[in-house]
Amino acid sequence: MALDESIDVLAIEEIRRLKARYCRFVDTKAWDRLIRLFTPEAKLSGFGAVPDGTSPQGFVDGIAANLKKATSIHHVHQPEIVLDSPQRARGVWAMMDYVEFPPDAPSPYGARGWVGWGFYEEEYVLQDGAWLIDVMRLARLRMDELDQARPAIKPGRLAPNPEWL
Repeated sequence: MALDESIDVLAIEEIRRLKARYCRFVDTKAWDRLIRLFTPEAKLSGFGAVPDGTSPQGFVDGIAANLKKATSIHHVHQPEIVLDSPQRARGVWAMMDYVEFPPDAPSPYGARGWVGWGFYEEEYVLQDGAWLIDVMRLARLRMDELDQARPAIKPGRLAPNPEWL
């Protein structure tokens, strides 16, 4: 393996870990940690909770307010990551999210929640030795609303610990 290929593999793995932290921090509501995954000038679009082109702080504030009492589960799969230079990369992730609001805290969107599928289209920048999200676009293929008659949320046996890593 050439030296450049091994550097590529390490960079791609760091980007994969970045995206894994994004999903975990959203679902565990670790908002102070989530904001640190973005460049200060990052642009976000395709999210119903915030206007397109919003800043990272606006994004985090918007989803924190909208998902405060919701149970959310975000999964990303099959990353396609391309390094444009040693400091810049682009990626596409297949995604699925499940968001459910409890009966005593209705959804700001009118439905009990949803299951959605689509893609995250992103750009990354290496800054001070860490890969950060610089552009995040959520492109949805489908969203199915959860029925109001859905059984109540039953929490798992153990709550996740956002400080584990």
